[in-house]
Amino acid sequence: MKDVWRLVSTPAAHGAWNMAVDEAILEAVGQRASPPTLRLYAWEPACLSLGYAQPLTDVDIPRLRAYGWELVRRPTGGRAILHTDELTYSVIAPLDEPRVAGGVLESYSRLAAALVEALRLLKLPVEIHEQAVGKSKTPNPVCFEVPSTSEITVGGKKLVGSAQARRKEGILQHGSLPLNGDLTRILLALVFSDQEARRHAAERLLERATTVETALGRVISWDEAALAFTAAFSSVLGLTLQPEELSPQEKMRGEYLASEKYAFPDWNQKPKS
Repeated sequence: MKDVWRLVSTPAAHGAWNMAVDEAILEAVGQRASPPTLRLYAWEPACLSLGYAQPLTDVDIPRLRAYGWELVRRPTGGRAILHTDELTYSVIAPLDEPRVAGGVLESYSRLAAALVEALRLLKLPVEIHEQAVGKSKTPNPVCFEVPSTSEITVGGKKLVGSAQARRKEGILQHGSLPLNGDLTRILLALVFSDQEARRHAAERLLERATTVETALGRVISWDEAALAFTAAFSSVLGLTLQPEELSPQEKMRGEYLASEKYAFPDWNQKPKS
């Protein structure tokens, strides 16, 4: 008999709300008030998210505001992602859940297998590469340019950016699948010494990363991608995914965290140690 997880699909929302909901679910899961959860969501308006310890000096704030994009700092590590035209997933489970048990690399690998199957259901010829990743000699602010463990690629180019946080309440892993659009848009809101450096960064990014539309040659809707994720996580991880709404507790806690933490200047401005 398959274990039952909750499937939560939430409407496109502001960056602070999206990060707050992931944390609210993590707290509820840790209290055993909610079951392990696969959440699928999107962002409106576009939002630049920074990794937990990434310096705010990477961001060109006036440019960011000129484009009408939001800014939020994630509770997970990694580098900057511009969230737009994408499907975002989060997996939230207690530490004793077998599918996320063990070390970071073990849990990443298990979840990556489900991600790979989801992309194959979308007819993408993806591959997964296990690799040890050390510190880059050149600091890089962009997530999709930085190699990671359990790298999911198509045609040698990175397709999914994921990050994980481990706390006493459990494990939160969330990630971004860019469905379409220009990946180099993120560079418009990051700091570069001059326009030539920005242009070179755009060339590097397009050499190393891609979108579903570019890889497949056609547009995949958010709903189509969500169905593939649901089917893949169910089959690969041996789950029954039960569609449910956020609990009243999670909604209330999410509202608090959105206003008092993720939209609060101190959280977004200061790199975390």
